[in-house]
Amino acid sequence: MMETVDDAKAKAKATATYNSMGSSASSAFSSSRICQLRALAYFVRPGGRLAITTWGPNLFEPATTAFWNAVREIRPDLFKGFNTWDRICDPNTVRALLDAGGVDRVEAVAEAGAHPIPTPEAWWSAVLGSGYRGTLEQLDASALERVRMSNLNFSRQLGIRLVEANVVYAVATKA
Repeated sequence: MMETVDDAKAKAKATATYNSMGSSASSAFSSSRICQLRALAYFVRPGGRLAITTWGPNLFEPATTAFWNAVREIRPDLFKGFNTWDRICDPNTVRALLDAGGVDRVEAVAEAGAHPIPTPEAWWSAVLGSGYRGTLEQLDASALERVRMSNLNFSRQLGIRLVEANVVYAVATKA
């Protein structure tokens, strides 16, 4: 049986609230980020902390551009259809989101990072394990294979061995 937010709220009221709550990247995929953060903040006791992480700018570049160019070539209607984290990829935006979500004393920082891509196939594995999968699942088998081959060829031709994996970390203390 799946627990609902209302079930969890009832449990929190019946027992105790939490000292801390964390969410990694889920804010990027929520249909209502503010509601989601308010729900998370609900479980945090006064003085407790809510921490979130989200992708920073230029996620998976330089390979992301090749991915989206291949998608646009085959299915223009899907071009950047699932890049929701771009709207919350800097500390100021994340700070404002947490403020709107009902927590304050927000500290948010950006951290530059890179992810190794030892082979072109490793890039494709990263694509399959990312939020880009939602786009891929809308392609038929032939289109999917064309996007895959385009990405493998791009990665091979450029000799990509690293992609950007920048993140934003934020911690808020509930008043």
